[in-house]
Order: sequence, then C-alpha cells, then structure tokens
Amino acid sequence: MCFISLLFFIVSTKLTAQLHFQYPATPVNPVSDTLFGKVITDNYRWLEKADDPEVQTWLKTQADFTNNLLKKIPGRDTLFEAYKKLDQLNTVSITWTIRRGGRYFYTKTLKGENTGKLYYRQGEKGKEVLLFDPHVYTRQLNLSEEITFGFLPSYDGQKVALTITHSGKGDIHLVRFINVATKALYADSLYPVDALQTWTLDNQSVIYSELPTTNQLSTDFFLSEPLKMHHLGTEAKEDKIFVSRQTNPELGIQEKDFVGVAYAEDFKYLVLTIYQGPQGQVGRYYASAAAMAGKQIPWKLLTRPEDKVVSAVVYHEKAYLLTSKGASNFRLLMAPLSNPALADAKTIVPESGEVITDYLAATKDFLFIHKTDGINTIIYRYPFAGGAVTKMNVPVSGTLYVNPYDTQTNDCFLTSSSWNTPSSRQNFDAITGKVSNSSIFPIPHYPGIENLVVEEVQAKSYDGVMVPLSLVYLKGMQKDGKNIAYMEGYGSYGMSLTPYFKMLNLPLLERGVIIAVAHVRGGGEKGYAWQMGGLKDTKPNTWKDFIACAAYLVENKYTSPGHLIGEGTSAGGILIGRAITERPDLFAAAINNVPVSNPLRGENRPNGAMDAIEFGTVKDSAEAMGLMEMDACLHVKPGVKYPAVIAVGGINDTRVPVWQPAKLVAAMQTANASNRPILLMVNYDSGHWSDEKFVTYRNTANMLSLALWQAGHKDFQLNKE
Repeated sequence: MCFISLLFFIVSTKLTAQLHFQYPATPVNPVSDTLFGKVITDNYRWLEKADDPEVQTWLKTQADFTNNLLKKIPGRDTLFEAYKKLDQLNTVSITWTIRRGGRYFYTKTLKGENTGKLYYRQGEKGKEVLLFDPHVYTRQLNLSEEITFGFLPSYDGQKVALTITHSGKGDIHLVRFINVATKALYADSLYPVDALQTWTLDNQSVIYSELPTTNQLSTDFFLSEPLKMHHLGTEAKEDKIFVSRQTNPELGIQEKDFVGVAYAEDFKYLVLTIYQGPQGQVGRYYASAAAMAGKQIPWKLLTRPEDKVVSAVVYHEKAYLLTSKGASNFRLLMAPLSNPALADAKTIVPESGEVITDYLAATKDFLFIHKTDGINTIIYRYPFAGGAVTKMNVPVSGTLYVNPYDTQTNDCFLTSSSWNTPSSRQNFDAITGKVSNSSIFPIPHYPGIENLVVEEVQAKSYDGVMVPLSLVYLKGMQKDGKNIAYMEGYGSYGMSLTPYFKMLNLPLLERGVIIAVAHVRGGGEKGYAWQMGGLKDTKPNTWKDFIACAAYLVENKYTSPGHLIGEGTSAGGILIGRAITERPDLFAAAINNVPVSNPLRGENRPNGAMDAIEFGTVKDSAEAMGLMEMDACLHVKPGVKYPAVIAVGGINDTRVPVWQPAKLVAAMQTANASNRPILLMVNYDSGHWSDEKFVTYRNTANMLSLALWQAGHKDFQLNKE
C-alpha cells in the first residue's frame, strides 16, 4: 500500500470510528470516464443496475436500516396519527369534476378511505350514483394490491374510460371502459398506456399514447410513443396508429418528443401538440376534425418551437397564442387560423409587470387569462365577440383557476387556495365574477388556521437578485433564532410554487415550526427570464438562491442552522443536494425526496432524453461541465460535517429511478464526518409519487420525523439508551 493510500485509509478509519451509525456495508467499485479532458470517477456506478440481485439486496438492507431507526423516533407515529385525524375532519374530498352529457363525473374520497371512488349525478343537484369502486374491482380479479385510477367520460356521458394504475406504477396504465347505464365493464383492455388523449366525437373511440415498453428501467420507456386509436368493441391489436414519428415524417417528431392531440374549443378542428422541451419548445399543427375519417390527416402548421408559444386556444377560426417571444412576462396574441404567424398577429394582452401564466380557460363567450404578481393570481376576461380585456373582481385571493365545464356554456367553477386557506371549489359566475357554494364541492375547514400568519419577504442572493420567500407560522412567533424552520424549493421547468394549502403542514405549524417556500430561479414566478436564470449553465442560481433564503432566515432570527430543515423533491433534488454540499453548515437536516442527485448520469434515466433539454447533455462540452457542477454526488467530500439526510427513492419510479438517491446516500455515508445520520428510505409501494392517501401520510411522517429529530424538536428526540 502506497503512503497516500495508507494515509487515506487511516483518516477514513478515524472518521468512521467517530460515527454513531454503523451503516450497511457498501462496496466501492470505481469506474472512470473522461469527459472533454476531465476525469470523473464514479464509485457507485454499480448501483444503477437496479434489477441486479446484489443491488436489490443492498437496497433492502439500507431500507431495513432506515426503518429500524425511524421506528425509534417517538414522534413519528404520533405525526402519522395526526394526519389521520385531520383526514377525519375533511369528510369528503373531491379531486376533479368533468361534465359530459349533462352528467357530472367526479372522484370522491371519504374520510378514512385510502383511495377514491368514481361517482356521477345527472345535473349538479341530481342523485349521486356510485359508478366504479376500485376495491370491488380488485376483489373480483383477486388482486392483493391497491389500485388507483383516472377517468375520462365520453362526450355524451354514456361511457367512461378508466386509466388504472397498479402498485404505485403511476406512469403505466391499463385502460378499461365502463357503461354508465349498466355499470358493466366492456371487454376492451388497453395496455401499456401512458395517457388517454380524447374520445372521438361519435363517442365510439379513444385516442391514446402507447408506451413502447413496460420495463421501468429502460431508457426507451418514454421514447417514440405512438398515438393510437381504439374503437370500442375491437381487439387492441387491431388499433391503428393515429400519429407517430414513423408514419408522419412530415411533422418532424423526434424520439424524445411527447405528442398529444385534442379537439379545439369549438370541436371543428383537431390540434396536435409536439412537446419538445420545458422552455416553450412546442410545435403545434391543426386539421379539420372531419379529416379524421380519411386515410391521411392533412396537418397544417399552427406554431413552431421557435415561436415560444406555451399555450394556445383555437376557437371560431382564430388562434389565441400565449408567447414569451420578445416578452419575458409573456403576451397574448390573436391571429386568424388561416394565417397564425406571430409577426402578423394582433396583441390582445401586452406584456406588463404581471406575469401571464400558461393557463388559458375558454367558455362559450369568454377567454379567461390568469396573471400573477409573483405570488397571487389576478384573473382577466376577454370576450370572444371583441372588446376590452377586463380585470375580474374575484372575492378570494391566492392561487386561482377558472375551470370551465365546456365551451357550449359559460358554466365554470373556481379553484382557489392560499398558504393559510384550504383549497376549495365554488361555482363561478363568468359575468360578474361572483362565487357561490356548489352542492358537489364541500368547503373544508380545519380548526386553528385562523391563527396562521403569512409573510412575504425577499432575500438578497449572492449576485444581488432579490428572491421571493413565503413564510407561514403561528401568531406570536418570536424571532429569537430558536424556532425550527422547514424550507422547500424546486426551481426547474418554469414551475411556480404558488400559494397552496398543505394539510400535512398543519401538525408542524401547531408545533411551532415555521414553513418557508423559496421561489428560486428556474421556476416561473417572475416570468420567462426567471426560468432561464436556472437553466443548464445558470443552474447554480437555483441552489444559491435557496442558500440565500436560508441565510435570510438565520440572519433575521427566524431560525438558526441547528434548527433549519431543507427540502427538495424530484428536480428539486439538484437544489437541496447542492445546497447541503455547498453550505452544509446552514442546515440541520435535508429531505431529498425522489431527488435528481446524479444529473451527470441523468441521460441514463427513462426520461433522460427530455430532461437533457432542461439540465444539459454530456454530449456537449459546456453542458457537460454544467452537469458536473450541479451534480451533488460529485461534490460529496470526505471529512465534511454534513447535515442529516433522508433520501427517498420509489422502487417503481420511472422518472427518477431509485439509484439516483441511492448513489448520493452511498457517497455521503462514507464521507460524512458529523454524527448526523445519512439514510436511504426505499418505498416499495410507490413510484415518483403515490395516489394512495395513507401511503403519502406514512411517507411524510417518516421524512419529517427524522428531520424534526435532527432539528431539535422536543417531541422527536430519541430516548438515551
């Protein structure tokens, strides 16, 4: 053994001896790559073979280690029970409502139920009828596992297509069909399906996107999905391709592109969307709906990817196009369908200090435009018959969405939520803007929310940019640095963390924990430029903004480093992973929830080809350097005192496979010089998320109990043995 190796062995042995946690053994099998002259050594590449028995054994051993430690935390089960008690207060949860053929279809979950059932009623005040019970379905098929489902009624309301998911495999669907009048399932069965697109207007067929494989580990999982048409009563093998990369070369579809189709708002046309990337790279084509009966549909160009049109409405021979081209806060244009070129389009809503969001909502007579001041939604209305765009005086604030039932009427409901007000849906008058209670949607209420304070502040980032930071806490909170604070961030794909009520935060708030939401660059809160400020080589802004928000909380004595918890989910794993590797001293604990922790290897994920547009590709020298910089695994250093980490992986996750958090945990367990635990939590009953209510409650209680223990909350301290 050479001197350097011997020295490293001695130092590593001393560091390991200092730890209180005897982690499961993790083999180190170095693999070196040279990228544009830079040598990268990956000690845990072997963990990427998630179907290998050795890897599966290692995952199970890590999961058992984590579970055995978590069950010792006194407050964990209490927290889980608190979620179940809160669930009892919300007697009914309605997730969505679709009106077709005069019938209202909706999923309703009663208190105490893990998953919802499908109901309908004829008219809003009609008698409620149970249409589909997933528990009855599983019993009839002798299934031992839970299923969840989505639904899409036919336009006449006589049939419903069900997208059924097994064992948390949220991206792989089985499609079945149910007759509304008889409640009987048709014999038809479609599998594997990514998504249903639409019913046809004759109510006899559906268009769907078919997955190329059911292998969740395959990098081909999302690639080159064809759109197919299924006619009810026929075999799935007879389904014809509606649109695909192979059959429609004139559309220029790439293998990574997602393709969708829907009817225009007046049903005269079909609109085909080719989604090429998360920065508005969307190509759109349109064709007469009647052309569907022909052998070949003559698609016409609507928008090009370089037009940066993020949302489009086609109605009465006109196209309403929302674009960021030449307008960081977006502008809304109108053009005749015969000439939809942006250069010739009329401006309906010019760019302003308010950001126009990508959600446009059309009713029979109106187009509703949603703007934001960076936090709260402002709703505007444009009459299709012509006239001025007017601001609606809506009597609620927070995050708002006008949800039209159809474009044959002006009937709508309004979805609203804020940091301290539970989400609700109420009937919305498209003329006056007034809201009224609906017989379908209950208004939830939780005791104590009147004592919640919301504060909107701004933190100065490293380069002087002011970053919005939302805070929620109990009245009477003292700025003495002793409070525990739980701060989350995301910062990718232009997704905005707008005000929303999270029931799962209530037990934390009741225990004096401050909830913080950092609106970092890479999100869309402050427009397109804000989104571009956290893309590829500018990605460091995302975690540096998060660090600035953490520093703000400490400097203003909301909390202190020993009491601060950071959290990032999915792409937010880049944010939290680099925040704790760059400033480990700022955090007591970090929750890395299904995180992108190893983006340099991201193109080996099932959706890696699409994500390369957001984060970069190893095939480009500049982008490869950016990937190295944002890769948390590459920035784990021996001898550093890291905060506690609980990294979560879903065994069925197709978007961020379990090896991403696993590799981070393997590296940090070896390197960490602090006495704080580094844990891998493996969820065997979920993927990137779970639609099962109690699975979500349990997972949240596990993550938070570890973080609260490490942040010093008295209710979560281990008994000294």
